[in-house]
Amino acid sequence: MNTRSLFLLFACFTIIYTSSAQDKKTLNIARTTKAPKIDGILNEAIWQNAEIATDFVQFQPEIGNLRVKSQRTEVKITYDDNAIYVGAHLYDDPTKIMKQLTSRDNFGQSDFFLVVLNPNNDSQNDTNFIVFSSGQQADAIANPSIGEDFSWNAVWQSSVKIVDDGWVVEMEIPYRTLRFEDQEQPTWGLQLHRQFRRERANYSWNPIDPTQGNIGLYHGELKGLDGIKPPVRLNLYPFSTGIVNNFDGKTDTDLTFGMDVKYGITDNFTLDATLVPDFSQAGFDNVVLNLGPFEQTFSEQRQFFTEGVDLFSKGGLFFSRRIGNGPSGQLELEENEEANVPNEVKVLNAVKVSGRTKEGLGIGFFNAITEKTQATITNTETGEKRSEVVEPFTNYNILVVDQQFNGNSAVSLINTNVTREGSFRDANATALVANLVNKRNTYRIDTELRMSNVNDQNLDLETGFSSFLFVGKVHGNLRYSFDHRFADTKYDINDIGLNLRNNRNDFGTDISYETFEPTGKLNSYRINAFLNYRRLVNPNVFSQLNFGGGYRATTKKLDAYGLRLNIEPGEQYDFFESRDGRAFIYENFVSTGGWFSSNYNRIFALDVRANIGSLFEDGRDLFTYNFEISPRVRVSDKLLLTYGLDFDFRNGDRGYATFENDEPIFGERNRQRFTNTLSGNYNFNPFHALALSFRHYWDTVTYDNNLFSLLDNGRLTTDTGYTVDTISNNPNINFSTWNIDLSYSWQFVQGSFLTFLYRNQLFSNDINVEDNFNESLDLLFNQPVQHTFSLRLQYFIDFNGIKSIFKGNNSAS
Repeated sequence: MNTRSLFLLFACFTIIYTSSAQDKKTLNIARTTKAPKIDGILNEAIWQNAEIATDFVQFQPEIGNLRVKSQRTEVKITYDDNAIYVGAHLYDDPTKIMKQLTSRDNFGQSDFFLVVLNPNNDSQNDTNFIVFSSGQQADAIANPSIGEDFSWNAVWQSSVKIVDDGWVVEMEIPYRTLRFEDQEQPTWGLQLHRQFRRERANYSWNPIDPTQGNIGLYHGELKGLDGIKPPVRLNLYPFSTGIVNNFDGKTDTDLTFGMDVKYGITDNFTLDATLVPDFSQAGFDNVVLNLGPFEQTFSEQRQFFTEGVDLFSKGGLFFSRRIGNGPSGQLELEENEEANVPNEVKVLNAVKVSGRTKEGLGIGFFNAITEKTQATITNTETGEKRSEVVEPFTNYNILVVDQQFNGNSAVSLINTNVTREGSFRDANATALVANLVNKRNTYRIDTELRMSNVNDQNLDLETGFSSFLFVGKVHGNLRYSFDHRFADTKYDINDIGLNLRNNRNDFGTDISYETFEPTGKLNSYRINAFLNYRRLVNPNVFSQLNFGGGYRATTKKLDAYGLRLNIEPGEQYDFFESRDGRAFIYENFVSTGGWFSSNYNRIFALDVRANIGSLFEDGRDLFTYNFEISPRVRVSDKLLLTYGLDFDFRNGDRGYATFENDEPIFGERNRQRFTNTLSGNYNFNPFHALALSFRHYWDTVTYDNNLFSLLDNGRLTTDTGYTVDTISNNPNINFSTWNIDLSYSWQFVQGSFLTFLYRNQLFSNDINVEDNFNESLDLLFNQPVQHTFSLRLQYFIDFNGIKSIFKGNNSAS
């Protein structure tokens, strides 16, 4: 599909359909002259006469039901010049209320109460504040593009009391946590949710139809917020971290100081900055042995790069792990030289500016700077050392403009830029993105047009193009869709983005049927079928075809299970496994599997997953199987233990092994992987938490002695005589890792934390594939251990709080 066709489809779908009006409840609130005490006791005068939001309506698993009077929900809201206050009485039998203690933003097995505020009343940009029956908090920003982003964190107060007829929530939501313009008599979007965890039954104040449209379309309205003024939004998070590292008998210490800043430039736009960044307490990556042709990637764990990045994720051009990752430069070493190359590049600082006007115009600007990084090169004969730059001083930029409309649609323009000092490569990428839904919320079109430019200094400027199109029916029980992905051979966004492969021209279609209310013994189920057809762009040839389907269901006892089937019929052409662009052919692959997850409300719960696969090809005897089991025990409302065991076997697999004489060498191999994980969380209360995480990964790859050369017709041959014993690099691998992560966190003041962290880590990589599990473990324990101790203190300072102190001092004098 060419560019002109995509633009025509985009233009056609921007026709506005007739809107179907939604009934909206309205809650009128009054100002209070005295802020209520946040103690979970609704005894202040303002609560006695406030209008009540009640008659909550179920939307999961059934639609439209009301709760009995003894389990009703009553919510009252008031406000003053500083904050919005919420008081909620959630009636219930207190012996049935589930209240597991968890870490922040972790739902666990607890009832919860949710307040959704949308100051723009645009159905698309929500701020969610959640209080659990355990007293813990969660918060998120939400919109139709990203769903709920729980990496966003605000500082606000809440308190919970379990009483004879249920539980009571009291909340203070400061205006600094919200973005809104100065308005005399505003109307805000408001939604209130409640979940009975024992049934996973969800209720909302304004009724929701889960079969159609994004959830924000069903908000009610909040009126009465007269005369409020947006505050000065300046929050400071100074921190200090002490670090002790011990590895192979060497101990290093470090003491760092820095600060994160959040400043409201205008009523709706915020600047986030990290000055002298410290990411020493980011979690471990789950490293695995990568035999494939594409790079191994990991999710972001640095808070600055996970929080408030919804605008920057538009178009798929931004992969934050590129910033501060390994150096981009390549070294040319002599035979008698070896290099010590740093694993990471230091981030000097990073800044985000983002926000959205009441008219739905969102603007985002991101900038990060990394320092010049050098490798140390040693002459192994003379001991002479020299340095060479492997990553120069580098600047990363992102600019996003996003216009929302109709309460469910948006059009975005995104540009990313990487500028490296000196003769290193620079990169630029641009995307036009449209997410369009008709006003009846029945059909959706998503389009992305992307262009990349890479200047490698020593090579010609390369310009690449990529596109994506999705057209689908998104309402009712029966749904279907079509999608198309395209990327030419020069498309490259990997300086700041992530694109594992280009040279693709892929078509896909999906059809599904799902239920939204209980039927028979099931709360819900979904069945779907799919078909994918793939080609290369250059040369324009067939690559792969697969089809299959899946089924998932949740029972009325809240157990869930599913099945899947995937079939790749006939000859499949893998153009990437060889690493040189030639096709590798395999035939008639079939895989199937299923999973089961028992109700987590039980003290003991179990997750099980199993898959098998095989080739039906002359001369091949491939068989794969995978089995995962993960029991979890809720020892008490404070302690949760989860264990995971994963077996993965591939017998008779064939794939790339090594390069020999400038040609790819393939081998037939048996691979077995074992992964053991253990996690434990003990929460003393919502402010003190202890967490343990352990992972051991063991992977062996054993090749048959006779190896293959790849012919130009995509088939393999042993006629060239390569064997494991005769090639220069033995491809057999015995690889294992081990990590332990133990942390203690104390929130000693609102928004302020003291965190202690201990970690150790081991790696082992050799060719002793004949070693059994115990022997491999012994070898791993003989490797040097990385021990890391760190203590981090972060303090929250609100500028408005400082002002009030000085005002108090002045009035006293």
